[in-house]
Amino acid sequence: MSGAASGPSGQGGPRRPGGLALRLQSEQDVVARLRGTEDRIADAITAFAGTMLFVYLHAAWFTVWIVCNEGVFGQETVWDPFPFGLLTMIVSLEAIFLSTFVMVSQNRQAARENVRADLDFETNVRSEVWSIRMGRALGVDPTEVERKVQEVLAENRARLAGAGHSSR
Repeated sequence: MSGAASGPSGQGGPRRPGGLALRLQSEQDVVARLRGTEDRIADAITAFAGTMLFVYLHAAWFTVWIVCNEGVFGQETVWDPFPFGLLTMIVSLEAIFLSTFVMVSQNRQAARENVRADLDFETNVRSEVWSIRMGRALGVDPTEVERKVQEVLAENRARLAGAGHSSR
């Protein structure tokens, strides 16, 4: 056996320094596989809508619209007289679409958080399994270690509960 990590079709995963083959997935890789064209478009629109440039462009647009439709440049430039019904409709439609894009981005962010939680859980399980195996190899009793861990956790929970009540 050569000891080399197997490629993408094998089980070894990517080769790391020191000759170790890790099979942990990257959050970015998992999320990238979940992200489609619609998600990229929604993210781009949401990102732009959250900038000051977006605010400035809208302020300029509304100013030009209102100034023109108040007849400042003559009656021939008026296309949406006061109370600006067309402007109101356009702004309402824009708000509907922008809120939808924000919700799509938030849903994707929630999916990303779920992926992150799953990967964190997998890492924690791996660490626990390795810790138990190494502890046993060193002659450490895992039951005694777990008992001590539970004591420390109970003390910390009690301390946190006490701190929560004293700050009120």
